[in-house]
Amino acid sequence: MTIHVINPNSLEKVTGAIDRAIDPMRAAVVTPIMTHTLHEGPPGIETQADVDLIVGPLLRLAAELEESASAFVVACYSDPGLAALREQSDRPVFGIAESGILTALTMGQRFGVISILGRSIPRHLRMIGAMGLNSRLAGDRALELGVAELSDEARTFERMCTIGRKLRDDDGAEVILFGCSGMAGFRRRLELELGCPVIDPNQAAVAIAIGRVAMSRA
Repeated sequence: MTIHVINPNSLEKVTGAIDRAIDPMRAAVVTPIMTHTLHEGPPGIETQADVDLIVGPLLRLAAELEESASAFVVACYSDPGLAALREQSDRPVFGIAESGILTALTMGQRFGVISILGRSIPRHLRMIGAMGLNSRLAGDRALELGVAELSDEARTFERMCTIGRKLRDDDGAEVILFGCSGMAGFRRRLELELGCPVIDPNQAAVAIAIGRVAMSRA
């Protein structure tokens, strides 16, 4: 049985970055962890329309993987299709946004989110509001870089440092959370730069999935 991590966008580079970010976790578990690219998805999930359009293809891919699955992780910070996949599947299903936020709550009183685009922030705020956690959110600030643009590592990291400092110093965030799966791979560098905890939500969701699988076997 396998923990299946699904990247709902069609960029193999993003899937590769997610895979590298979670790879050190494989040594700690006996359950295989596999990453998948949803080739029917857009190159970046940046709007509500993108979120809505990929739910059907996501559910079809998960149905194909169901028999081999111990758990599913939906590796997009908008958590597309999360409720629908939980209805469809008999396996535990985790979204990286929900998992990242819940992990942030265990590491500080207030957390800040680094988003890709300003237009992503209203979706994030709706999710955080629905979770009843507005008082724990210090701020949500955007890099103003699209998913594909994150591949420019020097530019992305420079913007992350600038936005991270504003969240920490101006907004009072004690923990920084990446608001996009495409930011995988920058966590450790940014944590050293800012001197505060930084959460990659892909790692957070996989860690919770591993714990859930282990708990089911206890």
